[in-house]
Amino acid sequence: MQVDAALVCALIGVVGGWFVPALIRWVPEPEPVLEPVPDPGSDQVSDPSAVEAAEVAAASDPIPPKELYADMAALPGLAWKCALAAGVIAGIIGLVLGWVWPVTYLVFLAPVGVALAVVDFRTWLLPTKIIWPAYAVVLLLAAVGSVVTDGFDDLVRGLIGQAIALVVFFLLWFLPGGGMGFGDVRLSNILGLALGYLGWGEWTFGLWIGFLMGALAWVPLRLLRLTTSRHFPFGPFMLLGALVGVIWGDDVLSHLVDTQP
Repeated sequence: MQVDAALVCALIGVVGGWFVPALIRWVPEPEPVLEPVPDPGSDQVSDPSAVEAAEVAAASDPIPPKELYADMAALPGLAWKCALAAGVIAGIIGLVLGWVWPVTYLVFLAPVGVALAVVDFRTWLLPTKIIWPAYAVVLLLAAVGSVVTDGFDDLVRGLIGQAIALVVFFLLWFLPGGGMGFGDVRLSNILGLALGYLGWGEWTFGLWIGFLMGALAWVPLRLLRLTTSRHFPFGPFMLLGALVGVIWGDDVLSHLVDTQP
C-alpha cells in the first residue's frame, strides 16, 4: 500500500468526479421507442386476445418515464457528491495497487463509473455515449501499458476476459425473463478488459461478486412484490463488484490456490 499513490489518485478522482454532471448533460436523449398496442378494429389483428395479451404485458412490466439527463445533471449537490465518491474510489485503487500501470485506466474509470452508476440508478439505462468512449480509452491505455511494461500477456488476458464476460452477460441478457439490460452487456466489455488485465483473480471475483450483489438486491424486492418489474439497475452493482475485485480479487485467488492439496 502506498499513501502517495492514494493521495494523487484521490485528487485526480475528485477533479474528474466534479465534472460528472457535465458528462451526464453531454449525453443526448434517446429516441423514444414506441410499441403501440394493436387496434382491436384493425384488419391486421386476427386474434383479439393478442390485444389483451399486449395490454397485460405492458401493465405487468411497467417502465417509468425516463428522467431527462439535463434535469439529472442539475440535481443539487451532484457535483460535490460525485467528486467525493470518485475521489474515495480512486484513492482506494491507488492505496491498494500503488504505482502500477493499470492504475491509469482504473482511476479514469472512477468518475466515469460514478456517472454511469448515477444514470443507471435513476433511468435504468447505461448510455452508449459514455460506455463506448470509455471502453476506447481503457483499451488504448491497456495497449500502451502492454508496450511500456512489456506486458503483452496482460493485454491478451484482458482481451480474453473481455470476450468471456461479453458472452456470459449476453447470454444472461438473452435468457427470457432476465432482468439484465443490454447496457449491462456493453458495460461487461469494459469491466472484463479492465479486470482481466489485472489478473484472473480480480476478473473472477469482481464479476462474480457484482452479479451476486445485484441478484441479492433484486430477488428480495421481487419476492416481496416491492417491485413488479423485471427491470433493475444492475450497472451500479457491476461497478461496485469490480472495485471489490480490484481490492480483494488477487488475495482471494491466492488463498484458494494455497489451500489446494
